[in-house]
Amino acid sequence: MNSMCAAIQEFFAMSVDDKKKYEAKTASDPIQWSNFQQASLWRDYLTLYVHPEFHCPDEPQSLREVVSEYTKRMRQLARKLVEAVAESLELEKQDVDQLLLMDSSFQMLTSNLYPPCPEPDRAIGLPPHTDPGLFTLLIHNGVAGLQIQRDGEWLAVDSPPSSILVNVADQLEIFSNGKCKSVMHRAVVNGEKQRISIVAANGPSKAATVGPAAALVENDGRALYKSMNYGEYLAERFKGSRVDGKTLLERMAIRHHE
Repeated sequence: MNSMCAAIQEFFAMSVDDKKKYEAKTASDPIQWSNFQQASLWRDYLTLYVHPEFHCPDEPQSLREVVSEYTKRMRQLARKLVEAVAESLELEKQDVDQLLLMDSSFQMLTSNLYPPCPEPDRAIGLPPHTDPGLFTLLIHNGVAGLQIQRDGEWLAVDSPPSSILVNVADQLEIFSNGKCKSVMHRAVVNGEKQRISIVAANGPSKAATVGPAAALVENDGRALYKSMNYGEYLAERFKGSRVDGKTLLERMAIRHHE
C-alpha cells in the first residue's frame, strides 16, 4: 500500500507533457489520464484496466511492477469478500464462480490526486455516484475526503491509517437480490492538504451475465433486478447519462405491484 501511494505520487509529479501521452481519447481506453482543475471539478486522475489484461504506463519506472502486485492482492481480497458474502447468503461457492466468472474478473485501478483547492466550497472532487462492480477497495494518503450517503445525508468517512475501505457496488446489489446495497458516495476537496486516493474496482467478468442468484430468488419469491451482461452494463455506465432521472442500477430494479 505504501509503495503504491509512493509510485502514483511519482506519476502525478511528472510534467504535464509526459502525462499527456496517457490522455484518454475515449471513455473505454485501457489507460486514461486526465486533469480537471476548474470551478466545479478539482481532480487529476489515472485509470488503468489491469485484469484480465494488464495495462499500465511505462513511467515512472517503479509503477508497472507495483501496480501489478498491488492489484493482484486486491483481486484476491475482493474474491474472498465475494465468497464470504456468498457463504453468509448460503450460496454454493461453485455457483457463484460459475455465474460471476471470477477467474476473468474485470478490474480497474483509478488513482486520484486532489490538490488543495482555493475555493473548496464551490468545487467537488468527484460527483455523487455508485460503482458498477462487486467491491471497490480504497486506500488514501491519510487525508480524508470521502463521503457516503445514508438516509439522504452525506456522512464523512475518516478511515484509519493503513486501512482498506470497502464499498459495495452495483453488481453485488443485483447478485444478492438487494440484500447488499451499492453505496452512493462522493469525494470532497479541501483548501489546505493534497489528497491521494487509490481505488481498485473489482467486478465480475465482462462476459458474465449478472442477475439475482437463483437460490435467493427462490427464497425471496421473486427477482428484484433484471439480468444484464456486465460488459454491456459498463458500456452503458460509461455513457454516464440518467434516463428519466434514474441511474442504470435504479433502471435495473423490477417494480412488483402487489
